[in-house]
Amino acid sequence: MTWRRKTLLLTGGSGVVGRALIDELSHDFDVVCMRNRNPVDDVRVSEFAGSFAEPRLGLSAGDYAVLSRRVDVIVHAAAATSWREDPRRIREVNLGGPTALLELATQASAPLYFFSTAFVADPPSAQGHSPGAAAYVQSKIEAEALVRSHPVPSVIVRPSIVIGDSADGRMAAFQGLHAVLGAIVRGAAPMIPMPASALIDFVPQDLVAAVIGRLVREEVTSGEYWLTAGDQALCARQIMDLCMGLAGDLGLSTREPRLIPTEAVDRLILPLLEDSLPAPLQAKFRDLLEFAWLFQSTDPLPNSLPELGFAAQVTTEELRKTAYLSMRYWAQVKGLAAGDDDGRAA
Repeated sequence: MTWRRKTLLLTGGSGVVGRALIDELSHDFDVVCMRNRNPVDDVRVSEFAGSFAEPRLGLSAGDYAVLSRRVDVIVHAAAATSWREDPRRIREVNLGGPTALLELATQASAPLYFFSTAFVADPPSAQGHSPGAAAYVQSKIEAEALVRSHPVPSVIVRPSIVIGDSADGRMAAFQGLHAVLGAIVRGAAPMIPMPASALIDFVPQDLVAAVIGRLVREEVTSGEYWLTAGDQALCARQIMDLCMGLAGDLGLSTREPRLIPTEAVDRLILPLLEDSLPAPLQAKFRDLLEFAWLFQSTDPLPNSLPELGFAAQVTTEELRKTAYLSMRYWAQVKGLAAGDDDGRAA
């Protein structure tokens, strides 16, 4: 009998989670990455250009047939994640991806591992502060329903905010959370619209990849899993202390911002923006507020990591260490701290 390694098709390979998945999976699988605009450019994988908007992913009939015969597993981590994009574009991409890949999975008789988001647990209102974020979360809710209703064996995973590697903080690109925490470290955020008790849920990228690695290797082909900190999530006060500690370690004379109730921002601060700040600073401050509004929660998010055997990686203390390393790496890339900068994040 001739043995061959299984072939795994990965989308989103150039992103934060995608890079971590390549690290996790390339040892055991022949990883083929479908890319759109950004090349993966990694010797451990092969890649091809494709489009969810075109028939057969934009491939010729022959190439699509070869791909469907070759692929054993599909991991869909690509998505439109920028909240500044047109909500129609967000929906088009985030529903087009699973639609196209469910068709391929059917042809290939391959299970699909679909990345959603933990924020489907408490979706923001489209009429609120963040129409782009609301469109993103709603597109994930609809995509989940699409995957769930399809006969293809599938697994849905719902990570919260993904930050850097738990060992050294490195990541392929910084998230919106880094913009908020970075503003605190630099002293560019005079106030943060959340109470001290608000929870900010994040998980390290290597943990997310390890969970997928275990599910794929153990051939788990059904279920829905929340990859979150849950009741171990840090609160705003703890995050603030971490940022101020980093600022001190960097030798910055940073004034600690005030944590204020969200309703006070709506009632008192926003009406003053047009009169007190130039347009570019208004836009920057509104972005900061938007991220802060979206990241906070009152109650812990659901969490499947303990049942998957990863409880030790998401204790409050481990998350505090990981957050510090992630922000320390951010500081290195931004030129605020000494260290090796290989240009992986920008």
